[in-house]
Amino acid sequence: MSSKNKREMILDVAAELLAREGRDAVSTRAVCKAAGVQAPILYRLFGDKQGLLDAVASRGLMTYLAQKRGMTPSGDPVEDLRRGWDLHVGFGLAEPTLYSLIYGSPRAGAEPDGAKQAAEILATLVHRVALAGRLRVPEERAARVIHSAGRGTTLALIATPEAERDMDAARIVREAVIQAITEPVTADATRTGHDVVAGAITLRAALADLKVLTPSESQLLGDWLDRIIDG
Repeated sequence: MSSKNKREMILDVAAELLAREGRDAVSTRAVCKAAGVQAPILYRLFGDKQGLLDAVASRGLMTYLAQKRGMTPSGDPVEDLRRGWDLHVGFGLAEPTLYSLIYGSPRAGAEPDGAKQAAEILATLVHRVALAGRLRVPEERAARVIHSAGRGTTLALIATPEAERDMDAARIVREAVIQAITEPVTADATRTGHDVVAGAITLRAALADLKVLTPSESQLLGDWLDRIIDG
């Protein structure tokens, strides 16, 4: 059997153990026994138990990531952000054990590759909001707020018995986050400080596409915009 086939077989066994008995059941000994392989093979393919769990997590995220990448832009980037939030929560409730494996025990600087890809998709959604002139906080901060609130909301829902889950409360959290980081659409011509910051964020988001500036000019303009945004 090729290394690729052995890898997939081990992942199949580990994923089955995780779904049936939980994270604690996914020991290297149990996985090797169920897969019919020796421990050195598992260590060569995955490094250690944590590497195996990260691989299980990343593979489990693939369907969710495909759905999120396949979202057709609606023309309203804020609404797309809302749809992305709902998809994230829905994935967590559909796959609670897997979700808890990925997001329930965070390790600084050591998240699974699938989680990194999910963060990149979120960053793209936030970037579209910025380009539309609707973002009132810097892009990275907006993404951190959405990720933190969405993860916390989903884990709280998972920890609540299904019959007692308050999905209206979850929607309230979603709307509070969106209201905090985005500007409403308004026909009012009166400009405010928020409008100026939102404009600076929009220009900052589009800066990489401005070809009329030299690299040093782009750097300088970026520094000025950051001062306006953080001011």
